[in-house]
Amino acid sequence: MKQLIIAIKVTLVFALLTGIAYPLLVTGLSKVLFHHQAEGSLIPLNDKIVGSELIGQRFTRPEYFHGRPSSAGNDGYDGLSSSPSNLGPTNQHLIERVQGDLKKFRDENPTFTGPVPADLLTASGSGLDPHISPASAEAQVARVAAARGASPDTIRQVVAANTQGRQFGFLGEPRVNVLQLNLALDQAAPLHK
Repeated sequence: MKQLIIAIKVTLVFALLTGIAYPLLVTGLSKVLFHHQAEGSLIPLNDKIVGSELIGQRFTRPEYFHGRPSSAGNDGYDGLSSSPSNLGPTNQHLIERVQGDLKKFRDENPTFTGPVPADLLTASGSGLDPHISPASAEAQVARVAAARGASPDTIRQVVAANTQGRQFGFLGEPRVNVLQLNLALDQAAPLHK
């Protein structure tokens, strides 16, 4: 009986430590040390939240850069249904989707004749990746410039200013956050109405 009481006490102590104290400590420290990230890395514009640095959004208009395909949810970019497609490389549905995305890209970007970067044709593991590669941004420069009535060089400068390097100089690949890039475009090369 004595061992049972000790076991119950130890279980309660560890439940309090790991279930309440530790999560509160970590949450408190994150809000103090990394406030922006702890709050979801939200992006405000004119006193409204327009998105998060961490979650991709669908952009379809020609004057904006487009992100990766998304398989999260029925229409993509559904944060409540974050998941990969789980389709294997020989799966006919994946092949048809990639072929459809390739045709759509070529139709939307008729002046781009190079190979289409893989990240514009393949979804990320979460289906919510907010980034594209600099090559994917370059592949869309002519379309965005024409739609905005701006020079391709102006658009390239905005892309370069919004390209993030490797983390710590050696981890990952250079990347461009599509939402931040499109917001920067609205400032640097506003649409002429």
